Amino acid sequence: MNHKILILGSSEEFIQLVAMAKARGICTIVCDGNPQGPAKEGADIVYHVDVRRTEEIADICRREQVDGILTAFSDLLLECMVKIADKAGLPCYLKPEQLSYYRDKAVMKDMFGRLGIPTPRYVETGAELSGETLGDLRFPVVTKPLDRYGSRGVLVLDSLEEIRGRFHEICAGSETEKILLEEYDPGYEFNLMAWVHDSQVYVLGIADREKSPGEPHSIPVCSRNIYPSRLIGRVYGDAKQILEKVIAFTGQTEGELSMQFFWNPDRGIQVCEIAARFLGYEHELIEYASGFSLEELLLNSIYAPALVPAMLEKHDPHFDRSCAVLYFHGRERIVGSLAAARECMSFPEVRQGWLFYQEGEKVQEFARPYVARCFLQPGARENIDLATDKLFAAMSVPDENGEELLYRNVRMQYPEDEPAR
Repeated sequence: MNHKILILGSSEEFIQLVAMAKARGICTIVCDGNPQGPAKEGADIVYHVDVRRTEEIADICRREQVDGILTAFSDLLLECMVKIADKAGLPCYLKPEQLSYYRDKAVMKDMFGRLGIPTPRYVETGAELSGETLGDLRFPVVTKPLDRYGSRGVLVLDSLEEIRGRFHEICAGSETEKILLEEYDPGYEFNLMAWVHDSQVYVLGIADREKSPGEPHSIPVCSRNIYPSRLIGRVYGDAKQILEKVIAFTGQTEGELSMQFFWNPDRGIQVCEIAARFLGYEHELIEYASGFSLEELLLNSIYAPALVPAMLEKHDPHFDRSCAVLYFHGRERIVGSLAAARECMSFPEVRQGWLFYQEGEKVQEFARPYVARCFLQPGARENIDLATDKLFAAMSVPDENGEELLYRNVRMQYPEDEPAR
């Protein structure tokens, strides 16, 4: 093993990347602060170091003489990778001075305004907000801390009084006493993953991001993501053009790129966020539906860059078959029984399933991402929809008092003229 790669992050999302690197004869070094990270089990070398300890991990990179750093799926991991690579003198597709365009919501919104990119109307405000602060912003509004991630502090509120009453809750853990208030967009929602090569945007996949009701004042929870989007024909061209504007502005010429956005017939596209990373918990769906491996692309970007253009040019995001991930969110209660959930995970329609709690444990909103998650077997869109309905109807996790702990998932309805793939 003459080559070494540092993989920043050890969640299950990195297991395949570690395995693929080792199969290519590359020594894998997995680093983060989680000693039980599942990706560390298969790594050649592991370090239990908090990813925010830039200097320490940069020293590891120099000592181990790594060829580069790879990460994905998390805004924090992206930011840390960029800073570590800069300190260690390693190649990276971003420099620290470019991070604010993708990590600071206020800077990102300002960029959208300069580029004429449609986005839900918003204001930035501190605790002393008034009706004049809001201007002509329409309720309901979505609250967003400026510098946090993982949906923390994101609420849907209906009045100025509600915002004032929950302002410090929204800011909790933030380094600034300012927030964004953004008009809530009820349109269809999408996840897009792309790769930038030689200053060109290559769309890898666009998914329908479907939501179901959760707690009062919370944004609807994501209940299903499915590739390719049923509305891809309506959004593909405009979405790609928006990303081309953004990378020209930020100076990104290579690497990962993703976008979450809305669309409806009256407003067209409105961009929620753009990130210089891949989206977590669903990137596998692109490979299941099309055969295109994001892990192979990541490794080729360092070890076989000459292969990247051909990979991108022959890939078509309008897949011939569909694949979906189902998410099951729950209330913060004690898990009583997982019998029905275990049975659902064994359905033939399920390719792979995960239960994140045991009986007797309390569901915690941010400690673990979901109560349950599963990938469905790839196939025709109609079959994926039937399988989704079957799982949504059968999935149940009663709490210790026998009451349903899970929020009820509902499947999105689409315009009648949109054909299923």
